[in-house]
Amino acid sequence: MNMEGMYQEVILDHYKNPKNAGLRDPFDAEVHHVNPSCGDEQTLRVKLSDDGRVVEDISYDADGCSISQASTSVMTEEIVGLPVAEAMEKLAEFEKMVTSRGQIEGDVELIGDGVAFGGVSKFPARVKCALLGWKAFQAATSDALNNKEQ
Repeated sequence: MNMEGMYQEVILDHYKNPKNAGLRDPFDAEVHHVNPSCGDEQTLRVKLSDDGRVVEDISYDADGCSISQASTSVMTEEIVGLPVAEAMEKLAEFEKMVTSRGQIEGDVELIGDGVAFGGVSKFPARVKCALLGWKAFQAATSDALNNKEQ
């Protein structure tokens, strides 16, 4: 099987068997993001450690295409349990890859199965789909950190 076929299998598996789907308590912040270009929607919750340094949990409820749902599933598997700083590095690498128009291959050591979405970068209309969950995580984490400071 070629790499593209393997990546399609990763995406299909995460779409059919999403990880961390279903909103859970407790959580520190919840956001609702919509991709206006296609109608994908997602509510995402994040739970950080008491000191705000570690991503303890991410849960979500999503309606949308296979790309947005699979990407969010992959993101949760790659990020839960990591220090927030490391999670943000993964997000930055993923975003760099999917917005590169096929010029940058993702670093599998950094984003793991996230590299399966590299082909999305050649289809600008799908980039927002792939980024929906990642950007929701970024926003929810920012809100959670702000809430902890208050």
